Amino acid sequence: MMRRKLVAGNWKMNGSCAALAELDGIAVAAAAAPGVDVAVAVPFTLIAPAAERVPALVIGAQDVHPAAGGAHTGCVSAAMVAEAGARFTLVGHSERRCDQAESDGDVKAKAEAAYRAGLTVILCVGEQLAERDAGRAEAVVTGQVAASLPDGAAAAWLSIAYEPVWAIGTGRTPTVADVAQMHGAIRRQLAASIGEEADAVRILYGGSVTADNAAGLLRAGDVDGALVGGASLTAAKFVPIVEAAAAL
Repeated sequence: MMRRKLVAGNWKMNGSCAALAELDGIAVAAAAAPGVDVAVAVPFTLIAPAAERVPALVIGAQDVHPAAGGAHTGCVSAAMVAEAGARFTLVGHSERRCDQAESDGDVKAKAEAAYRAGLTVILCVGEQLAERDAGRAEAVVTGQVAASLPDGAAAAWLSIAYEPVWAIGTGRTPTVADVAQMHGAIRRQLAASIGEEADAVRILYGGSVTADNAAGLLRAGDVDGALVGGASLTAAKFVPIVEAAAAL
């Protein structure tokens, strides 16, 4: 099945109102790449001004709370980010699984909350270096997919992002063959969980994606796009990745 490419940026805890000027160039590149979906997840504080500045660009959140509201000081609900202008959210990013000890159950609940609020979801999975070195990478990642997958998962609102934790922000990447093998395993797990719908679900690769390696990674089997961290902070670094996807 031919799946439309998706290139999503994740600004993490970076950015300011002044930095939103970078979105202008990204929005221009997105408009010039009609065969590619382009999105950027910004910090909560920048969702509203980003959505107002570049209404044609898909702006998203980096996380949501599973509850619709209540006594959760410092947390933000899916409905809140949607009201601010977000159209999607990340859930289960490795930095939340590791730093905030989020479980697969937490990630599943967040994805379901996001869907109820009308958001699309990029659900992140990935293994630690010790798990890969122990030969457990595939089992860990497919286990996360199986346990984190929201009820009613469908390609219309859910994508999966595979991010080997040891490659995020380090400049290290697995080989293209390694990426293709893992994405194939994820596709098989999706098929076991949701049947034929799995063929339409986009699986993104994330982990030190740059202009230099994007084309090779995006050509790998079952790679339907990229989740880009540091390189998404500037148009100069992010736009070539969008262009690489558009050239396929």
